[in-house]
Amino acid sequence: MSSFRATKIPVYPKLGEKVTQDTLYWKDFKTPIQIKEFGAVTNLDFSPVAPHNFAVTAFTRIHIYGPFSQEPVKTFTKFKDNAYCGRFRSDGQLLVAGCEDSVVRLFDVGGKVALRMFKGHTKAVHVTDFTSDQYQILTGSDDYTCRLWDIPNSTELLSYKEHTDYVRCGIASKLNGNLFLTGSYDHTLKLFDTRIEKSVLSMDHGQPVESLLLYPSEGLVVSAGGRHVKVWDLLKAGQPLVSLKHHHKTVTSLCLSSNGQRLLSGSLDRHIKVYNTTTYKVVHNFDYAASILSLALAPNDESIVVGMTNGILSIKQRKCPEDSKKDIGQQRRRPSSSGFVKGKNYVPKQDDYLISKPVKEHLAKYDKQLKKFNVSKALDTALETFLRTRKPEITVAVIKELDRRGKLKNALAGRDEQGLSRLLSFLIGHLVDQRFAPVLVTAADMILDIYHSTIGQSPVIDRQLLRLQDLVEREIDYQQDLLEVLGMLDTMFACSLPKKEVPSPGINGQNGQARGETSSVPPQIQAL
Repeated sequence: MSSFRATKIPVYPKLGEKVTQDTLYWKDFKTPIQIKEFGAVTNLDFSPVAPHNFAVTAFTRIHIYGPFSQEPVKTFTKFKDNAYCGRFRSDGQLLVAGCEDSVVRLFDVGGKVALRMFKGHTKAVHVTDFTSDQYQILTGSDDYTCRLWDIPNSTELLSYKEHTDYVRCGIASKLNGNLFLTGSYDHTLKLFDTRIEKSVLSMDHGQPVESLLLYPSEGLVVSAGGRHVKVWDLLKAGQPLVSLKHHHKTVTSLCLSSNGQRLLSGSLDRHIKVYNTTTYKVVHNFDYAASILSLALAPNDESIVVGMTNGILSIKQRKCPEDSKKDIGQQRRRPSSSGFVKGKNYVPKQDDYLISKPVKEHLAKYDKQLKKFNVSKALDTALETFLRTRKPEITVAVIKELDRRGKLKNALAGRDEQGLSRLLSFLIGHLVDQRFAPVLVTAADMILDIYHSTIGQSPVIDRQLLRLQDLVEREIDYQQDLLEVLGMLDTMFACSLPKKEVPSPGINGQNGQARGETSSVPPQIQAL
């Protein structure tokens, strides 16, 4: 007697996202490390020098973390109120930060107390940065002013008050020590030259500006505010190049990849978008659990650090090649299970008799019923809630197997109102699915043949039959419309093809006569 064969469940192709080089590159990170800070993480900044520690500004503290540490290697707590915008100098030795108390503090990364305190602003300072000569500091405040400070003398050099609202972002040029940009809640971003008493360029973002970013060449600047990310050409008097609107809430932070070919934007909608800086199309997307306030990318894109409104700091480290390698030769010995693998490498000799151990076959519930020839119970098992909703391909496979055995009509017959309703509900949900239609159309036809005499006895069944009829009619209309469109396309393609004359063999191309035949038409007529 032949052994029972389990029902073969076909594997249908799944439509997934298109795998690109960007997908592989930006997914090549480990599981994120999450650290709880004392408050919302408002700013992140990586040190330009190795080992590329990063400063986390949150609440009244600035923590400095190492590239692989989960505990801060340094903490600055000399703030009377919320700290803002902790940034490293280009040599990584100094760090500057603003504060809600309007005082700007300068720290030595190796020390504890502030080296300098710059006083002059009258409200909270949200913007700080070092100029390219390393001896001056740029600051921007809620008092609508942006100022330039001299580090050695602790004195104010310049002050500009051209904005009409809070100055919440700014960046100093790394190529020219006289240039810097500021962004304000008055919807403008302005370019200043310290050799001139007023701004040299002003651009209208249209929304309160939350973040600014300069390209490495400093010919382009990116502004973020509202739901928009905009790119401006500074070499063409601030001409707008592109406006991106891929976020659903306010964009709060910007950063560039190490090679400058990818732009990242973080938003309150909990997403980070990665753009191609050539086409400005979204090439990847990161999802987070809370609204994003700050974003930073390590040199060489080794890690992504994200700060959120709930005080969570998320750190994603790039995977190393060694992480995926497994040393099989140095597996730990397990004496307790040695009996299970004893003799597994033994090679039988020529005169040995091999006694095979019968393998126990594990069958699914529906296969057990099929093995007992309980076709109706097998279909009932396949129509259980989990299978018919989560794995409809199993239900369809059982129906196909019953049809192959010629027992589908027996399995469908003799059902009460509840059983028939469950079956019709499955048909309504999957009849027009192109994967299941060939099998389910046969089952629907049999159901109508079996239960046509009971129509009108149950309002529930009648409603489901009407829904099934409407579904089939709409699908037929769709198919007819598609055929008409295909016919139109065939006609258009046929008309667009070039016409070529194919001469028949043995026929003269000039007058259509066979070779060797003479024409009875006079030459004058032929000339016409």
